[in-house]
Amino acid sequence: MSTNTVTEFAAEIKQAPEVVLQQLKDAGIEKSSLNEVLSDADKQRYLDHLKSVTGHADDRRKITLTKRSTSAIKQSDATGKARTINVVTRKKRTFVKRDDATEADAPEADTSVHEVEEVQQQDQELVRREEEALRNAESLRQQEDALAKERLEREERERKEREAEERAAEYARQEAQKKAREVAEKKQVLQEQKDGAAQRLKEQEEGRRKAEEESKARAAEEAKRATDLEARRRKAEAEAAAIRSMMSAPRKVLVAKKPEEPAAAADAKKGTLSKPETTDKKKGGASATAGAGAKVKEVKSSDLSSSWTSDDGRRKEIKTRGDTTASVGRSGAGNNWKAGGKGGKRGGDRRDQRRNEPQQPVEARVLDVHVPETITVAELAHKMAIKASEVIKSLMKMGQMVTINQPLDQDTAMIVVEEMGHKAIPATLDDPEAFTEVETTQYQAEQVTRAPVVTVMGHVDHGKTSLLDYIRRTKVASGEAGGITQHIGAYHVETPRGIVSFLDTPGHEAFTAMRARGAQATDIVILVVAADDGVMPQTKEAIKHAKAAGVPIVVAITKADKPDANFEKVKGELVSESVVPEEYGGDSPFIAVSSKTGMGIDELLEQVLLQAEVLELKAPVDAMAKGLVIEAQLDKGRGPVATVLVQSGTLKVGDIVLAGQTYGRVRAMLDENGSRVESAGPSIPVEIQGLTEVPQAGDDFMVMSDERRAREIATYRAGRFRNTKLAKQQAAKLENMFADMTAGEVKTLPILIKADVQGSQEALSQSLLKLSTDEVKVQVVYSGVGGISESDVNLAIASGGIVIGFNVRADAGARKLAESNDVDIRYYGIIYDAVDELKTAMSGMLAPERREEVIGSAEIRTVFVASKIGTVAGSYITSGFVTRHSNFRLLRDNVVVYTGEVESLRRIKDDVKEVREGFECGIKLRNYNDIKEGDQLEFFEIKEIARTL
Repeated sequence: MSTNTVTEFAAEIKQAPEVVLQQLKDAGIEKSSLNEVLSDADKQRYLDHLKSVTGHADDRRKITLTKRSTSAIKQSDATGKARTINVVTRKKRTFVKRDDATEADAPEADTSVHEVEEVQQQDQELVRREEEALRNAESLRQQEDALAKERLEREERERKEREAEERAAEYARQEAQKKAREVAEKKQVLQEQKDGAAQRLKEQEEGRRKAEEESKARAAEEAKRATDLEARRRKAEAEAAAIRSMMSAPRKVLVAKKPEEPAAAADAKKGTLSKPETTDKKKGGASATAGAGAKVKEVKSSDLSSSWTSDDGRRKEIKTRGDTTASVGRSGAGNNWKAGGKGGKRGGDRRDQRRNEPQQPVEARVLDVHVPETITVAELAHKMAIKASEVIKSLMKMGQMVTINQPLDQDTAMIVVEEMGHKAIPATLDDPEAFTEVETTQYQAEQVTRAPVVTVMGHVDHGKTSLLDYIRRTKVASGEAGGITQHIGAYHVETPRGIVSFLDTPGHEAFTAMRARGAQATDIVILVVAADDGVMPQTKEAIKHAKAAGVPIVVAITKADKPDANFEKVKGELVSESVVPEEYGGDSPFIAVSSKTGMGIDELLEQVLLQAEVLELKAPVDAMAKGLVIEAQLDKGRGPVATVLVQSGTLKVGDIVLAGQTYGRVRAMLDENGSRVESAGPSIPVEIQGLTEVPQAGDDFMVMSDERRAREIATYRAGRFRNTKLAKQQAAKLENMFADMTAGEVKTLPILIKADVQGSQEALSQSLLKLSTDEVKVQVVYSGVGGISESDVNLAIASGGIVIGFNVRADAGARKLAESNDVDIRYYGIIYDAVDELKTAMSGMLAPERREEVIGSAEIRTVFVASKIGTVAGSYITSGFVTRHSNFRLLRDNVVVYTGEVESLRRIKDDVKEVREGFECGIKLRNYNDIKEGDQLEFFEIKEIARTL
C-alpha cells in the first residue's frame, strides 16, 4: 500500500470519507481531518479493527478474479452467406491466502507457482487458437468473395448471351410475321375478287327469282280475288232464293215447319244435299213420304261424316256431352234428350229457335285471384279455373321449370296471374297478424317524456367502448376478445340531467347488420372518430346508416390527448361526407373527448340531452310494452335469452311476449349489471328469459294479452317463413340449371357455424360467404346459436363439412363423436381469426397454377435412322440442359411445329439422365420422327405454383 490521505483512502475502498474517519477513531488511530496522511501501519491497524468488528479476523482471505474476453469469427452458413459469430470466453479464478505455516512450506509454494505457469500457458494457447480461427475465417471469407464474384460474372455473361439469342429470335420472328402478312394480304385480295364476282352472280339470280315470285304472287292474288267474288255471288243468290222461298210459302206451312226452314236455308248456303224446296214436297202424302226418306238419308250421311252437320251442330257437340245427332232432321216433337216431359214439342221448338239464332262471341272472364305468400301450381290453376298444364306452360315461357305440386312465392304467382289475364290480389285472408293491430289499438295511454336511446357508432378500435367505459365508470373494453366489440351492448346511465340509454355497436366490417339494427332503434347517434386516424370505411358506413334512419349525429373526436391528434383533418374529412360541424354552419356538434383523462365527456352528455330535448321524445308508460330485440343467445342453464330494448309501455315479469317467430312468458328480467328487475319502462334495455326459441336479432317484440293468440301468430309466422324459404330454394330457373351443369368443377367448402349470440352468428355467416370465388364456394350448411351438440356433428359427418364454434364449445358426447369420425371442430373468439383461417383453407383448395419454365435449348445437327429405335436427333446443347422425359418444342424456321416429350437420351452409346450445355447427345422424341437438320429444340418444365385468394 502507498501512503495517501484519508479522503484518497476512502475513495480507494469506496466508502464515505466521514465514515472512514469515524472508523479510524474507533480503531485508536487519531486522525482529526480528512487531509491527514495515513501510513501503511495505520491502514493495517484499520483493517485488523474491521476484522475484529465483523468477526472475520481468523478467516482466510479469498480473491475471485473473473476474466471475460469477446472475439468474433466469420463462418458461412447453409446458404453460402458469411455470418459473424461473437465468441465470449469467461474464466473464473479464486486465490486463497495461505497461513504462515503453509507459506513456509517451500514445495507447496513451488507447486502453486507451477500451477500459475500452467494457467498462463493455457491462456496463451487459447489466444493462439482464437487468432488461428480468425485467420481461417478471414481466408474462408476471401474464398467465398472470390466464388461469389466468379458466379456473378458467369451469370452476367449468360444473361448477355441469352439477350443476344432473344434479339436474334425476335428479329427472325418479325421477319416471318412480315412475310406471313404479305402472303395473307395477297390471298385476301384474291379472295375478295372471287367473292365480288360470286356476289354479283348471286344478286342477279336473286333479282330474277324475286321477279318470278312477285309475278306468281300477283297471279295467285288475282285468282283468289276472282274466287272470292264468285263465292260471294253464289252466297248472295242462295240467300235471295231462300228468302223468296220463305216469302212465297203459305202461312200455315210456315207455322208448322218453322224450325226446319232456317235449317234448309242454312243447308242451301252450305251447299249440302238438303235442298231448299224440301218444304214444298211435304204438302202431299207422297211428298211427305219422300221427304221422310230424304230425312233418313240425311241422318245416315251425318253419321258417316261430320262434314254434313252444320256449324251450330259442331258447336253443340263441343260444348255438350252425349249424342246430339238424334235431333238432326227430326220434327222436334220432344225426341231430343234435352226436351222436357210435358209440352216437349213446344219446349223443343223454342230450343231449336235459340239454337238456330246467331251466337254472340263469349267475353273472357277476368277473375279476382287472391294470392297468398306461398301457393302450389295446382292451387293457382284451380283459382284461375284453368288446367295446371297451362300454368306450367306459362312459367316455362318465363324461364322457370316447375312441377304441379311445387310451391311458388307470392311475386311469381302474381306475375303468372297477370300473364293469364286475371287480376292478382295479395291475400290477407285469415291472417292472424290482424290480432296484433287489435292489441295495439285497444290500449291508448298518455304519452310522457322518455329517455333518449343513443347509439355509439364508428370504425373499429376508435374508442367507442372505452368512451362508454368512462361514462359508466366500468371496464368493458378490457374484457372484449381481441380488444374489439363483437356484440351489441345495451346500457342505461343516470346523469344529473336525466337517464340516457346507450347502444354500443361493433366497428368491425363484418358487423354491418348489427350497426344497421342499432341505427334503427336509436334516437341519437354518437359518431366516434379517432383524432389520429380520421374517417375510415366503417365511419362512412355508420354515417350512411344514421342518415338512412334520419337521426341527428353528435360527433365525438376521441383520443384528443394524443400528441398526433389532428382535429382539422377530421373535420375536413367529415365535411366531405356531408357531416358539417355547427361552427361551419351545420347541425352536427363536434366535441373533442378523451377516455383516459375524461376531457369533454360532460360536454358530450350535455349535447346529447340537448338534442333529446329538441326531439321531444315521448312514449306511453301505462301500456303494454313494445320494442326491439337487440341480441339473442341460447344459454345452457337458462335457455333462450334475449336482450330487448323497450320502446313504449312497461314490460313486467309474467307478461306474454311475442317476438318474431317465437313467444313465451317472461320468467325473469335482468338489467345490464345482472341484477333482477320486476319491470322496465321506455328506453330501458333488459335481458328476458322464458321464450320458447331463440328469436332473430332485429325482430320486433310486443306484449300480448292472450297466450293462445300469441302462439297462433308465432306458428303462422314460422310457417310463412318456412314456406317462403322453401319456395325460393326450389325456384330452379333455366339459366341456373345450365349454370349448375357447368359448375361441376367448382369446389365447395361446407361449414357449420355455432355462435354464442344471434348477431355474431349472422355476421360470421355473411363474412364467410363473401369469401366465395368462382373456383371455391363456401356453403353454410347450418348456422345456429348455442353449444355444439351431437346433432351438429352428425350433420357435419353427412355433409363432409367442418364445425366452427364462435365463443362456444362442444359437449363431451359431441367431442367423442367428432374424434371417432375425424370431424374437424375449430374454436374462435375473434371474428377476423376465423375469416383468415377459412381464407387460408380455401386457398389450399384452389387448383395450382401451371407455369412453364424453359430449361435449355438444342440444335439438331444430324439425323440418324435406326431400324429398331426409329429416328434419332443428333443434337448439340446450346444453352441450359436437357433431361430424360422432359417436355420439348420443335422449332423450324422459328415456328413451333410440334410439342411433345423426350423419350430417351444417349451420349456415346450410354443412356444418360441429363446432358448440359456444350455437349452433344442423341435425342429420341416420343411419337415424332419428322425432324430435319437445322431444327431447334426448346426444352421446358411445367411447375405447379400454389395460388392464394
